[in-house]
Amino acid sequence: MPPIRPSLILSVLLPACAANGVRTPSSATDATTAGVPASAVPAADQAPPAADRAAILAMAGDFRVRFHFDETVVIAPGYARAEPKRSGALETVLVVEDEPGRIVLQHLLMSPDGNHVTKHWRQDWHWQARERLEFSADQTWLLRPIDPALTRGAWTQCVYEVSDAPRYCGTGRWNHRYGVATWTSDRTWRPLPRREYTTREDYNALNVENRHTIVPGGWSHEQDNSKVVRGADGASGTLVREWGFNDYQRVDDVDFEAARRWWRQTAGYWGLVRAAWANRIRAHGGIRLDTAVDGMPVIEATFAQARRVAEGGQVGPDEIAQVLERWTSAPDAAASAAKAVAGR
Repeated sequence: MPPIRPSLILSVLLPACAANGVRTPSSATDATTAGVPASAVPAADQAPPAADRAAILAMAGDFRVRFHFDETVVIAPGYARAEPKRSGALETVLVVEDEPGRIVLQHLLMSPDGNHVTKHWRQDWHWQARERLEFSADQTWLLRPIDPALTRGAWTQCVYEVSDAPRYCGTGRWNHRYGVATWTSDRTWRPLPRREYTTREDYNALNVENRHTIVPGGWSHEQDNSKVVRGADGASGTLVREWGFNDYQRVDDVDFEAARRWWRQTAGYWGLVRAAWANRIRAHGGIRLDTAVDGMPVIEATFAQARRVAEGGQVGPDEIAQVLERWTSAPDAAASAAKAVAGR
């Protein structure tokens, strides 16, 4: 998921205190966890490789992050490359769930003075998942089966917005040759990145391959992106390719206790939010976000509820469900499936 500039999100949200990593049990079956793999996939009792799990868990910790995005190969006639984007942040990554075939990592941004904490993106890892969410059209995701040949021996990573709305999923295997752990996804679709919500209207989707590598002192996230215009009929045209490089370097000179404290205060609430999204996605076979592309109504509503919880208030499942009822709907499955196939 692309970086969120603290000035963008912190102005809307949580000037809060912050939080220690919490491992919470899954409160509902996630929409991308399809249970036991089909017979074409290895036996259900086959455990994921320990080296794979260690690599995923190695992405947890305290980091100084640098985000780099450079447009490279121009595809569309007359297109002019955008200027490179550079930004950075202090970010802690917490292990929220840790089961043999499922690991959930939550990213939290923190201002340098520790006075502002912002929930950032979330990454869920599923061993040999049978299905995943796929971005199929503007603001629409469908729950689709994964080819058994693709998911055999592989992990599916699903990335979620700051509100826990879906972003994208990818499936791939960890490679541990030469003592370096690298995971590479297949190519999948994802919506317009947050870094360009307010500056670009000339494309509406990314076609992406992601690579995560565990390196000395941290880890890296590389993105091979194509910026694409996808039409209602599924037809698409590529403007330009982009290379993204997000560099997570461990730090021991920054006190992230504010972020960990905030997470302790709000982890239970966000567990209910994850369950609400998962249940709604499962019920409808996908989901449509009925907001502008930035998704701010859902972000503002969930962050306001989280603030109440951090201040000692209570927010129950019914209030969370009301937010999703207001701002999401069931996808038009037939039309969206046709667009997804045509757009591949």
